[in-house]
Amino acid sequence: MSLRIDQDHARFRAIVRGKIRQNLRKYISQGELLGRKGKDIVSIPIPQIDIPRFRYGDKQTGGAGQGEGEPGDPVGGGEEQEGEGGKKAGKDAGEHVLEVDVSLDELAQILGEELALPNIENKGKSKLINAKDRYTGIRRVGPESLRHFKRTYREALKRQVATGTYDPHNPMIVPIHDDRRYRSWKTETEPVANAVIIYMMDVSGSMGDEQKEIVRIESFWIDTWLRSQYKGLESRYIIHDATAREVDRDTFFHTRESGGTMISSAYKLAAKMIEDDYPPSEWNIYPFHFSDGDNWSMDDTLQCVELMKQQILPAVNVFAYGQVESPYGSGQFIKDLREHFGGDERVLTSEIRDKDAIVGSIKDFLGKGK
Repeated sequence: MSLRIDQDHARFRAIVRGKIRQNLRKYISQGELLGRKGKDIVSIPIPQIDIPRFRYGDKQTGGAGQGEGEPGDPVGGGEEQEGEGGKKAGKDAGEHVLEVDVSLDELAQILGEELALPNIENKGKSKLINAKDRYTGIRRVGPESLRHFKRTYREALKRQVATGTYDPHNPMIVPIHDDRRYRSWKTETEPVANAVIIYMMDVSGSMGDEQKEIVRIESFWIDTWLRSQYKGLESRYIIHDATAREVDRDTFFHTRESGGTMISSAYKLAAKMIEDDYPPSEWNIYPFHFSDGDNWSMDDTLQCVELMKQQILPAVNVFAYGQVESPYGSGQFIKDLREHFGGDERVLTSEIRDKDAIVGSIKDFLGKGK
């Protein structure tokens, strides 16, 4: 029975996985997948999966086929019934939506399969050490919780056969103290690949709620994929208009600002953050910058180029710039980056016209496997 249940559950999970993959691009572009999110799982609304349920009736109400009426009469009477809220019952089928919990690791795997994302090439090892206990052998002493029952049984059987006390007609094996065997372990340490994402976003007056929603959705999927590639992943958040400051995640996605834009202020803060906290030999570093392409002046753009060449690019795995289309933004900055870094594989640029372009943008950023 247990095996049958496991098989049914596995088939159901396969159906759910197929539904998610089938609708993944829609979920990404519309943000429908970002429902209730826990620490390691997301709750996903999956349409058109009907789960049968049996409901027991009240006692003393009769059994199957009992009660008033004649064969062929509609169940519940032939008249229209009033539904909840005073609305009459309709004749069309309703939409059945089931919420299922999916781990972020599984979600990342589906994303990787659908977009054909390569695994990340780890650039370096962190100083952080991960310790694991591995069971490597057998010994004669140890806690009872680690007793190896098969080895203990085997030793007792060998002893009884050797001493002539084993009776094949009454094969009772009673281990004594000297027969007991215990699992032994060894603690192994290994460096943990560590990564940090430094998100930067323009929050000047030209970046509206729609543009920030696009950034929120795309950053969720970037986070999900990179967390599947690294055991330790930190996220830092920088917002900027004419000046830059570090904020928490909630502030990053919900800040309303106005004023001009000086992109170099964010790049200076990111460069200092890397220098102070993330040695390139030990960290995989991913700066992601989102803006609508406006900058205060060409002089500030040239300053951004120098900051990237001298401080940022030598330290990072890749530098990703996503330009979110806005009716108020000029869209010039991505052209300047492509002019100065067109042949540099470390600089990834993507134009995000609307939510439908998020899938392509994720592929632009993560498709290199760096």
